[in-house]
Amino acid sequence: MNLLEEFDTISAVATPLGTGGVGVIRISGDKAYDVISKMYNKSNLEAGKISHGWIIDGDTKIDEVIVLPFRKPNSFTGEDVIEIHCHGGVNIVRNILDLTLKNGARMAERGEFTKRAFLNKKMDLSQAEAVADLIHAKTRNFAIQSAKNLSGVLAKEVEGIKAEIFETLSKIVAGIDFPEDVAEPEYSYLIESFEKSLLRINKILSCVKTSDILRQGVKIAIVGKPNVGKSSLFNTLLNIERAIVTDIAGTTRDVIKENLDWDVPITLIDTAGIREVSDVDRVEEIGIEYSKQSADEADFVLFVYDASSEFCKEDNAIYELIKNKEHLIVANKSDLTKFENKLPFRDTEPIYISTLNNKGIEELKAKLKECVSSFSTDETEFITNKRQQQCLLNCKDSLERALIAAKAEVLQDMISIDLKAALLALDEITGEVITDEILDNIFSHFCIGK
Repeated sequence: MNLLEEFDTISAVATPLGTGGVGVIRISGDKAYDVISKMYNKSNLEAGKISHGWIIDGDTKIDEVIVLPFRKPNSFTGEDVIEIHCHGGVNIVRNILDLTLKNGARMAERGEFTKRAFLNKKMDLSQAEAVADLIHAKTRNFAIQSAKNLSGVLAKEVEGIKAEIFETLSKIVAGIDFPEDVAEPEYSYLIESFEKSLLRINKILSCVKTSDILRQGVKIAIVGKPNVGKSSLFNTLLNIERAIVTDIAGTTRDVIKENLDWDVPITLIDTAGIREVSDVDRVEEIGIEYSKQSADEADFVLFVYDASSEFCKEDNAIYELIKNKEHLIVANKSDLTKFENKLPFRDTEPIYISTLNNKGIEELKAKLKECVSSFSTDETEFITNKRQQQCLLNCKDSLERALIAAKAEVLQDMISIDLKAALLALDEITGEVITDEILDNIFSHFCIGK
């Protein structure tokens, strides 16, 4: 985007396109009121007051709408904003959007409304990123946690840490610049200050695993040899007929994935049956390799075997692949006559199920949910993304160097260099220091209209 386009008037659809009760078109910029005046049959718009009328194109009525006008800085973007609430039909929404473009606005880019809110200091960068998290949240729990960042929980904690570091740095600089009037702080004070700040940073970083699980979810792979009922179990857990089920070995020849919301987002993975590659064609061979890779990359594994037949060499080979991962052992087809197996997992009792009559399914679900819950907690104090986590780690590294130097009583002007680096790292979280490249990358993941 060039500088001439940076703050011109933009427009976009703020709601998903499709048939619905309401569609919203948002206009933002200095010419927002000029744009609406050319396409609305009422001219007495007053900021903060709802207006009811018609969108028109010349003498043609397009739709009966509600218009919400805002004046800067009291809007989402900090600019003049007009929101048009129309009926939710695809063609109605597109017609009104086209009129805004015809009358002086340009199409907004991805995340440009939120980017303008950030640039106009309506929110900091961590809050702007929380907007994207809210929009893309896969579970109710993650949406609730993301709302904390939107309300400023992470930003306030970061600002608190910055204030501590800045105060210490100020005392060091004062002692260096005005040695006759101000004494350099005691090294014991510096050590105590750095340790206090490191504790606060480590507290945020202690939530990283939970943050990542809430954001990315838990991968659960269903593995076993062909024809043990993996796809039937996959369908049963999803409660839909997603995977093809037959009594022919090797029916599943690729990895199939679906999402579940069990407070933690779940990616359930159905894999091709693993067996000796000499017995299969090239397509199934590739599927088997994908299965092994999925099992290796999964956070949790459901190992399925056929309870009605002998636990064989192939079963044991697959179990050896996954036994060191978090897993549950599932004995399917328990509605049939059980084969008296000599099982290699003596300390673990299998969960006996039947996907044919749903026997044991609720027990399996309960146990699986219990296992999955161990990956995360319902509450976590801080939600962070990879970018924020890296900034925190950079700050931590700088503070740890400063702490080592303080303990060794290194010259304090050298210590100040690490403190300045720590502050810069924290400034990147909230956006006081940020490059255009990083900024564009962040907002490119937003949808158009937000």
